[in-house]
Amino acid sequence: MAEMKYVKELLSTATGVEGSLLIVRKIHDVLIQEVMKILIPRTEAAFVVGPANIPGSSYDIDLETPNTLKVRTIAEGADITLDNQQYTTINVKPIKYGVGLRITTEMLEDAKWNLLERNLEIAGRRFAENENSLVLQQLDTAANTVTGGASFTIANLTRGMQYLEDNDFTPTTIVVGNEVMNDLRNIDTFVEADKLGTTEMLSTGVVGRLYGMNVIRFSTNAAPSTTYAKYAYVFDNRQAYCIVEKRPMSVEKFDLPNNDLSAAVVTQRIAVKVLRTQAICNITTS
Repeated sequence: MAEMKYVKELLSTATGVEGSLLIVRKIHDVLIQEVMKILIPRTEAAFVVGPANIPGSSYDIDLETPNTLKVRTIAEGADITLDNQQYTTINVKPIKYGVGLRITTEMLEDAKWNLLERNLEIAGRRFAENENSLVLQQLDTAANTVTGGASFTIANLTRGMQYLEDNDFTPTTIVVGNEVMNDLRNIDTFVEADKLGTTEMLSTGVVGRLYGMNVIRFSTNAAPSTTYAKYAYVFDNRQAYCIVEKRPMSVEKFDLPNNDLSAAVVTQRIAVKVLRTQAICNITTS
């Protein structure tokens, strides 16, 4: 009788605990997945070299040195000056990246979804984010730098473009961190329809092209550090950097019977290499 009275007290005083016998707890049937990060697409690389074109452990790239063959005035009867174009070679050696996964058989049996497959999917995203970070690190080697103030300005942008044009490159792309994108959204020239000519910024939150350049925002969480939110890079995507991939992301599954584990290793051999530092301008804000 005392036990029944205690249960009645719980019901009347609302001291029941969620998930107990008194209050039913429903578990959502679908996993709420993490959002996909915005990354710099591979199309912005000058070229991507795959495994079939890398017979050894590294890859050599030959570059012409700009402005190294000159035409000169020759006096009548004088020897004609000899000159020739010069070249440089860079060597790119892909680096191995990887992660190992171990899932107990009990977890595979009891979990609400396939943990091994889900972890492999997330690993694939992390490799893509790592590549994004490698690209940004190479863009950091830019020979040209514009140091802005507290906010990104049109003058910062056009000065960065001029640096490239001074060296005969064509600005094709600007990639921006989140804070720089926020500054762009607050520049009335890119917002007001009577100045921009469209309502693109108001309707989509981003202007897809500025001064003939593709505008690409990258996730701060896929950058080497959070300070990259303050950075922007203007570059010529035909000359700036390349991607050399000796081994695409590869998955090898196996079992560990002694430990009753299902396992997998995920690896990739890749390198991102700058081609011409003069084809890139790094714009920073404080």
